[in-house]
Amino acid sequence: MTASRLPLRFQVGARTLFAVERRLVRVALGLGDPLPMLPVLDRDVDGYAITSLPEAELAELGSDGFITFVRQHYTRHFIDLTTGFDAYLAALSANTRSGIKRKAKKLAQVSGGALDIRRYRTPAEIEEFHTIARSISARTYQEKLLGGGLPDDPGFIGAMVRAAAADAVRAWLLYVEDRPVAYLYCPVAGGTVRYDHVGHDPDVADLSPGSVLQMEAMRDLFAEGCHRRFDFTEGEGQHKRQFATGGVACVDVLLLRPTIANRATVWALAGFDGAMAMGKRLVERFGLQALARRIRR
Repeated sequence: MTASRLPLRFQVGARTLFAVERRLVRVALGLGDPLPMLPVLDRDVDGYAITSLPEAELAELGSDGFITFVRQHYTRHFIDLTTGFDAYLAALSANTRSGIKRKAKKLAQVSGGALDIRRYRTPAEIEEFHTIARSISARTYQEKLLGGGLPDDPGFIGAMVRAAAADAVRAWLLYVEDRPVAYLYCPVAGGTVRYDHVGHDPDVADLSPGSVLQMEAMRDLFAEGCHRRFDFTEGEGQHKRQFATGGVACVDVLLLRPTIANRATVWALAGFDGAMAMGKRLVERFGLQALARRIRR
């Protein structure tokens, strides 16, 4: 594990108002991963950023003189891929099933009568997928506002191709009228398929292409019969809750050296996060969700 300059963001929804950088060792845990032994820090490193730590294990996290600050609480959602597709569908709510069916039918109608889903798995296919998916990603708010689009650097592309050569990646594109409008890219490791990169063209958002593509990807993964679960990774979201069959309560934690600068950073983050939480409660109380969504975007 090596340290890098990580931005601690002050965000309102998707908008980053500003960020404070700290040199941190990032410890990203997967579903079911035990917390590893934390490496000894160099003198110029501010601390650790631990993501997806099961909330039940927070009390066991030794601070050893560090400032402990929980930045985020969330459920890390997943889908059990061992049940069979029919059982999975039956476990979803009736509203979710009927909604996806209706959205798929609408998309099929504008695509000549059938859904146009294209699947990518081999190295050559994954290279083609990346080129096409990048054209979608460049238009998404995830990339424009969060910097969270599909990466375009040679290192990432090389890793994609190597994963494909090891049969350790699955990817999908959804087309409408022969135009790519949504993508889903998922690495595979140890029986877990990971929800790494997803996006859709904002011009067709009213057709819900992401939800339809998600369901078709699940159909494919269940049909393979060799995967244990689909990991929605860090963070909350309606899309994840809608499709998930289970979840683990997790936290993202900062362990920072007790310097004056780090204490000031924690104080500012705590104040900002508290204000955002109060704002959320007021929005829900007075029914201002539509206004809040416009501000976040």
